[in-house]
Amino acid sequence: MTAVLERPATSSRSSRSKARRKRSFATAFFLAPMVLVFACFSWWPIIKSALLAFQQTNLVDPAQFVALENFSNLFADPLLGIAVRNTIWFTALALIFGFPVPVFLAVVMSELRRGGGLFRVLVYLPVAVPPVVAVLLWKWFYNADYGLFNSVLGVKLPWLQDTNWAMPSLVLEATWAGAGGTVLIYIAALTAVPNELYEAAESDGASIWRRIWHITLPQLRGVLLLMLLLQIIGTFQVFTEPFVMTDGGPEDSTVTVLLLIYRYAFVYGDYGMAAALSVLLAVVLGVLSAVYLRATRTWSAS
Repeated sequence: MTAVLERPATSSRSSRSKARRKRSFATAFFLAPMVLVFACFSWWPIIKSALLAFQQTNLVDPAQFVALENFSNLFADPLLGIAVRNTIWFTALALIFGFPVPVFLAVVMSELRRGGGLFRVLVYLPVAVPPVVAVLLWKWFYNADYGLFNSVLGVKLPWLQDTNWAMPSLVLEATWAGAGGTVLIYIAALTAVPNELYEAAESDGASIWRRIWHITLPQLRGVLLLMLLLQIIGTFQVFTEPFVMTDGGPEDSTVTVLLLIYRYAFVYGDYGMAAALSVLLAVVLGVLSAVYLRATRTWSAS
């Protein structure tokens, strides 16, 4: 009698196991093309770039292995230090001015009772403009002779022609261009904040600023930390603004790491040094991300 009862249970487990294997096979079958395409157009170029950092080639003749020569030539270039310093300066300015602005706009628009949809469209509109078009438009705004800003202000400021003004001018345009998408992310995160918290705070007589400080910002802590990391990574890879607006000038005051990579590859024709600098940038960003995530693990979880 016991053997008779155990047989159906064993058969049931076997059928469930077969069903799981079939589902796993179907999942793998449909994922395989996507993984292959991703490997071809993402992982393989990364591997090739890492190998190219140890080679010397013009992309026509066979590559020659040069070991660490590209890295030694790279560290001997005085422009590398300038590019790193400019990139850090751009990142610092973008964090000081560009990080709080989307948070402020999202909180203000979430408090609006009317017109919130219109303001969201207006804030997101710069994201819909192609980046090169936006940069060229702002380059005209910054023109010292007939630009919009100097015409409105009634002064003649050297926005892109002065070494002290050029980098803050690029940060201003980058903040305008990229804030819209971040604002929508913060607004979406704000919808998950329980209304009961705000209602309790209002009943206790808390002002709007106290509600923001004690409820909104703590509830957005995880999203804020993640967006901060993404902004650091993005600003370290700034390229379009200095390339189109200033071409690294004046006096190399806006040469960034990615612009230097572009010059190595497509101006100087030294693809090995370009790949070496790309590998170094990837390593730095990877280590920075790992340290940041480890340092903020408890903050984002609390």
